[in-house]
Amino acid sequence: MGVPTFFRWLCTRYPKVIKDAVEKACIEVPGEGGDGANTYDIPVDFEEPNPNGIEFDNLYLDLNGIIHPCCHPEDGMTPENEDVMFLNIMRYVDRLVRIVRPRKLLYVAIDGVAPRAKMNQQRARRFKAAQEATEQMREEEKLRRQMVKEGREPPSKKGVPWDSNVITPGTPFLDRVAQMLQWYISDRMTNDPLWQLLGFRCILSD
Repeated sequence: MGVPTFFRWLCTRYPKVIKDAVEKACIEVPGEGGDGANTYDIPVDFEEPNPNGIEFDNLYLDLNGIIHPCCHPEDGMTPENEDVMFLNIMRYVDRLVRIVRPRKLLYVAIDGVAPRAKMNQQRARRFKAAQEATEQMREEEKLRRQMVKEGREPPSKKGVPWDSNVITPGTPFLDRVAQMLQWYISDRMTNDPLWQLLGFRCILSD
């Protein structure tokens, strides 16, 4: 459960607490011939010091802050299915690990059941959002019928919007997310060279 205005208070009281992360990318170099038609990437050397100028022991991830933008981004199209959503989540965590490079611990947490007061607030907000979405669909259908009546071609119908209310503790969707994360962490710990190089412990709290 979030603390109201806490982040704003923290930034106001300690304005230097927020830092831009430095992300080192692969270097693209031209291949043989030098005409730019063929290029290849020189991968990042993670044995070099962290480009942020500091080495980090621990990385703590509130995964709900990752799940939401990966499953229903505000500035883009909603992924076409859960497989794409899960892939987005895995890529997001991979990127954060490459930036931070924790040396001791990666802690990944998914929200549990909210307290009663927070639960009531969430229900009211989500009911309102669902109601507004239903009203919008009715208005769009009304406009479509009006266009057909006037002899105009209406735009193609949109698919049924994905319901972000499924990102709630106890839902089958979050259960599948937890199963995916268990597989993901096991796979990375076993097969990913960077995770093996860093050698951190990983805890999943789901």
